Amino acid sequence: MAVGKQSKSRTEQEEFEETPLVVALITYIGYGILFVFGHLRDFLRYAGLERSKLAQEHPKMKDFQPLFRNFEAFYTRNLYTRIRDCWNRPICSVPGSHFDIVERVSPDYGWTFKHTGEKKTYLNLGSYNYLGFAENSGPCSDAAVASIAKYGVSACSARAELGTTKLHTELETLVAEFVGKDAALTFGMGFATNSTNMPILVGKGGLIISDELNHTSLVLGARLSGAKIKVFRHNDMENLESILRKAIVEGQPRTHRPWTKILIVVEGVYSMEGSVVNLPGVIALKKKYKAYLYLDEAHSIGALGSSGRGVCQHYGCNVDDVDIMMGTFTKSFGAAGGYIAASQAVIDALRTHSHSNGYATSMSPPVVQQVLTSMRIIMGQDGTNDGTRRIKQLAENARYFRQGIKKLGFIVYGNDASPIVPVLIFLPAKVAALGREMKKRGICIVVVGYPATPIVESRVRFCLSASHTRADLDKVLHAMDELGDIIGFKYSQQEQPALN
Repeated sequence: MAVGKQSKSRTEQEEFEETPLVVALITYIGYGILFVFGHLRDFLRYAGLERSKLAQEHPKMKDFQPLFRNFEAFYTRNLYTRIRDCWNRPICSVPGSHFDIVERVSPDYGWTFKHTGEKKTYLNLGSYNYLGFAENSGPCSDAAVASIAKYGVSACSARAELGTTKLHTELETLVAEFVGKDAALTFGMGFATNSTNMPILVGKGGLIISDELNHTSLVLGARLSGAKIKVFRHNDMENLESILRKAIVEGQPRTHRPWTKILIVVEGVYSMEGSVVNLPGVIALKKKYKAYLYLDEAHSIGALGSSGRGVCQHYGCNVDDVDIMMGTFTKSFGAAGGYIAASQAVIDALRTHSHSNGYATSMSPPVVQQVLTSMRIIMGQDGTNDGTRRIKQLAENARYFRQGIKKLGFIVYGNDASPIVPVLIFLPAKVAALGREMKKRGICIVVVGYPATPIVESRVRFCLSASHTRADLDKVLHAMDELGDIIGFKYSQQEQPALN
């Protein structure tokens, strides 16, 4: 099934400006100073001159395997804790274009927090609400509430037992129709959709070739499978082909027998880089070397393509060339859970052997109804053009904001079509400063650092939504322009036209 005409130069829109050497050097020095002071404080704690507030091994357990990794524990107590107020903020409303946050204070520099009892409204640039379906009014909300009267809030059973309702069956039929596959299977958690089902698809004697930037759930699923894992450089088709060719020529280690299966694993949109997979190139290599393709569309389904069909529609690729299509309902559908769509034979095998299908409680009925209603709106089955309007608005917002933030002189990663716009900050002190200063200006953002990113590539990740207005985006651009000068992280060395 084809989902649209091939769009030209899609892969040429990717942008990853190199880190200026001076900035990289200063960043390393900054982390070096923090590590020196961290070790000094650890010495003071060891000497009893400073009390440690972090969980630690009991003295009687010294001969057992440690529960904490030394470096991660060191990083948490000496770096992360100091700026923990930039994360884990408790919200008390739907995560729409604006949301309410419970204000809190820390009397001990991030070790503990106390709620002040005050609530404030902020502009939300951090939630995965791509199409704006995170609403507490309207058709989606009304239908979800109505479903509780008939089905309750939980099926109280796994899908393989008594956890399948009429809603679950309708959703799987609709998902298969939406993505253009024979059948689909849904799960209650997006992370588990990858981590518990990949071991069913490939096992010992198989080979998984994974993009270096793949999500943790894909990494965990690959490790649990028992298959051999090889990693290729992000979107580097020459490197991928080299690994495929070598794998086929040499076969399995020691025995040199042919691999039982070769599975290429990629994502549609990479959430930390705002990058879009080079799907035409991957499909060409997959066909050439007779491999299988697993596509994670957690961030691309609903968000890319003229009708929200994802990265296949974005490039005009045939969905039949993608063997396994995975996605989540968390981002574009304002719900929770995930799905796998494939041939009927693959879905039947997963339905029989998947641990998520056999042991995990099925999706909550009102959550299923939320997905059903939002997906029907996207497909136009509600008799309106609201779905098309939301998809178009998201694309316009992504283009406008990315172009605007680049013109201000920041280093911006990713693809022009991506609803995720990462802006590089680099220095750890500037990560905290930006998060706090944006909050003072009524804007909540997601700042990201190690270990979620490489240690010298800390960034702010803007998540755009169809619910954002042009005034919302202009407010963020103005704040970033101001803080970029005050904090000092306009590092781009590329010439940009002036921002009007």
